[in-house]
Amino acid sequence: MDLDQIIIHLNEIAVSLKGIANAVDLELRFGLVTGMVFGVLMQRARVLRYDRQLAALRFQDFTILKFMMSAIIVGMIGTYFLLDQGLVKLSIKPTILGGTITGGVLFGVGWALLGYCPGTSMGALGEGRVDAFWGILGAVVGAALYAEMYPYLQDTLLKMHDYGKITIPELLGVNHWIVVAGVTVIFLLSFMLMEKKGL
Repeated sequence: MDLDQIIIHLNEIAVSLKGIANAVDLELRFGLVTGMVFGVLMQRARVLRYDRQLAALRFQDFTILKFMMSAIIVGMIGTYFLLDQGLVKLSIKPTILGGTITGGVLFGVGWALLGYCPGTSMGALGEGRVDAFWGILGAVVGAALYAEMYPYLQDTLLKMHDYGKITIPELLGVNHWIVVAGVTVIFLLSFMLMEKKGL
């Protein structure tokens, strides 16, 4: 499918959402549209396929890693551009290693067992892959358990190694564009290496 066909599909999606869009406010509409565009891009990049997910976890195919790195580059540049223009404010969450490391381990184990991460499981279900439903159900159950355990976690795990609201540029004491440029260069060099090795 070429770029013209993708644009035609996106226009069809936009037309079908016109009625819904009138019922919700601008922020929700923007989130819905950008989420759908991201979903279309994930589908076109074929990162929703179980075999791609498994190959990524086995370090045999880095398509998903390249897709995520591309999204990070675009997101960093877009976010900091909008911040510099005064159009957005950053909502920095505290860096709490206890919760972050525990959540990362649970996320990784769930991804390895299911073969989908939360975003790709939704896209895979949209493509008709019913096995992704169990991961989505697991995420809902996990969220409910977290909500029930929150009062206990709030005083224990969610206070372990709390470094407050920090960003990498603040931590390094440099302008955010230096970090954006550095990460972009590292990612682009990584792309070239992966392509050279056929990953």
